[in-house]
Formats: sequence, structure tokens, C-alpha cells
Amino acid sequence: MEQLKARIEAVLFTTAKALTIKEISDILEEEDLEKTEEAMLELIMDYSARPGALEIDDENGYILQVKEEHMDIVEKLCPVELKPPVLKTLAVIALKEPIRQTDLKELRGSTAYEHIQELLEKELISRTRDKNGRSYNLKTTPKFAEYFKLKGDTRSLEKLLEAEKGNKDNEEEAHIRT
Repeated sequence: MEQLKARIEAVLFTTAKALTIKEISDILEEEDLEKTEEAMLELIMDYSARPGALEIDDENGYILQVKEEHMDIVEKLCPVELKPPVLKTLAVIALKEPIRQTDLKELRGSTAYEHIQELLEKELISRTRDKNGRSYNLKTTPKFAEYFKLKGDTRSLEKLLEAEKGNKDNEEEAHIRT
């Protein structure tokens, strides 16, 4: 059983997503699901009994993760994960900055407000009141540039994207002519 627990631990350490008992069994080529589940439960108990920084979460499958009380350390060392809709909102802000929050809502919908809050918490954007005081202006922060490993400002990024689009358009025109 100890060997199976060690192998399960290796799987959990290596994967970046929650896995079911079936998926873990398949990876380990273990045919006995009950034996895998029993070893998993023992491993969970082992982790919960010791005062370490790691735990096995079983909410949506099984995953090895850092305990909540130590997440501040992880956030300092690892890049922030952004969900695709939030990333799209951030892209609009970066390309159109400074952009009024109301204009962003028109482009991205009402969920943009939730995205803005998340991006503010992660310090990837800043928000200041506009001249009339009715809306906010949004723009990226130096942490945004650091996160995406950008040199220069976002205007350089915009020029790069426009040049890339121009190259693709030219390639398509050349392909059509041949």
C-alpha cells in the first residue's frame, strides 16, 4: 500500500489539474479502483495529520495543492493565472488604454465589472476617476508588463500586433493571387 501511495503522490505532484480515481488508476496502470481509492484516502489522511504546507483537495477530483494560509508565498513566486474571459478583458484594456470603464462594459458586457475587480486585486490594472467623475479610466500597470514580460509600453505591443496582422493579410493576398 505504501508503494501505491507514493506512486499516487507522484501523479498528484506532477499534474496541474484535478484527477479522478479512474484517471489516476489509468495513469498508474492499476486495475483495482478500490485499492487506488483506499490508498488515496490514506494519503489524504497522511497529509492532513502533518503540519506541512501541502494538502490534497478532493472537491472536483484529487489535486495536491498549497494550503490557503500559505498562498501569499505562492502568489509572490508564481505568475497569476487568469481565466480566458478575464484575459480578454485585460487585452482590451491594454490595447485601448486608457479606456473608460463604461466603454469597456460596452465592449465586454456586464461581466467586465467582475473582471476589472479581479484585475485590480492582482494589480495588473489601475483605475482613476475620469474628468467628469462619472466613470473610471483603466490602464495597465508595470506589474502587467512584468507578468507578460513586455519591454516598453503597450503602444509598442499594439504596433507589434498591427504589424503581425498586416503580415498575415499580405500572406493571404499572396496566397489568393497564386
